[in-house]
Amino acid sequence: MKIFVAGGSGAIGVPLVRALVAAGHQVTALTRSAGKQQQLRSLGASAAVADALNRKALVAAVTAAGPTHVIHQLTALPSSGPRRARDLDATNRLRIDGTRNLLDAAIAAGARRFVVGSFALLSDRGGAAAPDEAAAAVRSMEGQVIDATKRGAIEGVILRYGMFYGFEAPSTAAIIEMVRRRRLPVTRGDTSQLPFIHIDDAVSATVRALDAAPAGSTYDIVDDRAMSMTEIVEAIAEYTGSPMPYRVPAWLPRLVAPYLARIMSVRMPLSNARAKAELGWQPRYPTMRDGLAQMFRRAA
Repeated sequence: MKIFVAGGSGAIGVPLVRALVAAGHQVTALTRSAGKQQQLRSLGASAAVADALNRKALVAAVTAAGPTHVIHQLTALPSSGPRRARDLDATNRLRIDGTRNLLDAAIAAGARRFVVGSFALLSDRGGAAAPDEAAAAVRSMEGQVIDATKRGAIEGVILRYGMFYGFEAPSTAAIIEMVRRRRLPVTRGDTSQLPFIHIDDAVSATVRALDAAPAGSTYDIVDDRAMSMTEIVEAIAEYTGSPMPYRVPAWLPRLVAPYLARIMSVRMPLSNARAKAELGWQPRYPTMRDGLAQMFRRAA
């Protein structure tokens, strides 16, 4: 396949490009930064430089690549992950306007399939967890892809990822450091159920979706079991030999970090059964605890 990866230098973009090249595909990876071209070339991909919000430049880049498949992984998140709702503003724009431009470019270039990486917590099932603007942006992104599929312009597939973790996810390093310094308390009576996915498992599901997913399908790409924030923080403390976290009343995080408190209190036990059945996909790490254990064994 000739594959164009938009967001090729991002947290999932880099391991995805690496996996696609290893599988024998011809890959062009898009980045906004000219300074990241050499990194992408070192992975075995061709590099394209353009801003996804510049429609003319993006159409030219995709047309020059002539892909059969386009993968949308465009985000503009802080390296340590979003801490407040306004940290999502740039990504919201990419999910609305960037998606429109990338879809137009893919269709103009004659691509057959368009795979978009969405986010489970901001999907239509995210409920109170989703800030209004971010949820609207995700609805727009997914809706544009489904509409293009319905009118026969391209074969769209939506992958709703859980929260990424892994050594290639900068947010994981930030959380580990906070746990080591005992700066990530947990709430008493924590009943959260958060959907996570190891970044390597997100990559393998994406590669599978390129040809195995029916057009117009949507999948939850998540671990076998959701975990509470308390379980996660305590597991990291255990594996790093750090002190167990402080326990605080639920009102305190809502007061000092309302956005994070909102996200981390979510109860969203999603199922990956459909992805397993239709994509022939199996997560290498069934739960985040399994993934963390392997990460720290490798680092030892």
